[in-house]
Amino acid sequence: MRIVVPKESRPGETRVAATPKTVEQLIKLGYTVAVERGAGHAAAYEDTAYAAAGADLVGPESAYDGDIVFKINAPDAAEIARLREGQLVMSLMAPALNPDLVEALRARGVTAMAMDAVPRISRAQALDVLSSMANLGGYRAIIEAANEYGGMFTGQVTAAGKMPPATVLVVGAGVAGLAAIGTASSLGAVVKAFDARQEVADQVESMGGEFLRPNLEGLDTGPSADGYAKEMGEEFNKRTTEMYREVVPGCDIIVTTALIPGRPAPRIIDEAMVASMKPGSVVVDMAASNGGNVAGAQADTVVTTANGVKILGYTDLPGRLPTQASQLYGTNLVNLMKLITPGKDGQAVLDMEDTVVRGMTVAQAGQTLWPPPPVQVSAAPKAVAAAPPEPKPVKPPMAQSTRLGIILGVALLFLLVAAISPVAFLGHFMVFMLSVVIGFYVIGNVHHALHTPLMSVTNAISGIIVVGALLQVGHHGKLWVSVLAVIGVFVASMNVFGGFTVTDRMLDMFKREDATR
Repeated sequence: MRIVVPKESRPGETRVAATPKTVEQLIKLGYTVAVERGAGHAAAYEDTAYAAAGADLVGPESAYDGDIVFKINAPDAAEIARLREGQLVMSLMAPALNPDLVEALRARGVTAMAMDAVPRISRAQALDVLSSMANLGGYRAIIEAANEYGGMFTGQVTAAGKMPPATVLVVGAGVAGLAAIGTASSLGAVVKAFDARQEVADQVESMGGEFLRPNLEGLDTGPSADGYAKEMGEEFNKRTTEMYREVVPGCDIIVTTALIPGRPAPRIIDEAMVASMKPGSVVVDMAASNGGNVAGAQADTVVTTANGVKILGYTDLPGRLPTQASQLYGTNLVNLMKLITPGKDGQAVLDMEDTVVRGMTVAQAGQTLWPPPPVQVSAAPKAVAAAPPEPKPVKPPMAQSTRLGIILGVALLFLLVAAISPVAFLGHFMVFMLSVVIGFYVIGNVHHALHTPLMSVTNAISGIIVVGALLQVGHHGKLWVSVLAVIGVFVASMNVFGGFTVTDRMLDMFKREDATR
């Protein structure tokens, strides 16, 4: 079968649905690939690179002459007219918001697969375009905010005075939100974030952000059944609004990412909150294409409010990183083709019993298949009442007389050993006991992240022990001294070799699999 990749017709679109690298992968699956001349130019992929990868270069008149059509944006009316019955079209479609598009594709007799309708299940993650693009969008949102913001993200102390770090608020901790949190944190900003799903708090904190925790006791904040965001209740919105009214005035930059599939974006930051922000603050509304999370946001427009706050409503954030975005989108398509090409023979087979294929297919053979059957992907498990723990046997406390007897016995034993030992024994013993106490408290308080360098220190100490023990072997004419020295050499050597082995294994975890040693 033949795959064609036409040049995107939407004004301002810089991405392309296939790159030279993904073309090679598609050819290995048995397909022939044709790319319209100039299709990848805006993404820095030249025609010569496609030709070298094995693709045929075609003109605009032949850009839709194939069995499968790869696109970024949904086909418009003119492009739908160029499709023929039986063709397979893959692109972003937003079928829940564009029923007329789904109907037009059905009437044309094509099979349409929406790349933004991937079920949120584990095995479909490799072809989830929304996640791929959201990751780039969250990163770019911070870059755009930094470009408009009149200060620095990181704080500095200079001879001219102290500059505090910027405070960034990220609303929504999905893929885009986490990317924004990580980027802002890496630039040195103080990052705060909130998400309706309380279970993502650990993810926010792992990216360097502070998770805001309003009082949500008694409200349903559990995961949705389909893996996408869900609409929250009135009481939830009331409590979070109170939190935003307190937090927003102190923020220099706000990034909002809240989207609910098939519905307008929820309004989160209202006019009063925007008016409470300092002049020069920046808001990036990543939901501007669906109505916006922020009052005053307009799609593809920079709005400056009366109090000097800039609201960025860019809807093409992933497209502002066209080279990487095209590669990720193309890889998502390749993973989809691997799924529907079981024989790797260049023949696409749509198995409607497959949850992923069925969920993405919106039209086929003159039939509308949207919406798909619901898929339970992340429902919270029912709580199971824990069995009462078995009572542990209570060990009776040691009698006071027994404890006193043991202490006296140890003291008498020590006095006896000290009486028959050389004069230097007490001095060495005192050094040994102090070393044990100091070592216990020092090593016991070392953070887990420093255990690897700590092993290097203990290896050095063990090396000293080995040298000292070797000097004692056979040099005093006493058998018991040589035996203890040999044991010391053996034990210290085990510690040295074991430490190096564990350290090497830990370092291997940070090496790339394809790295040459």
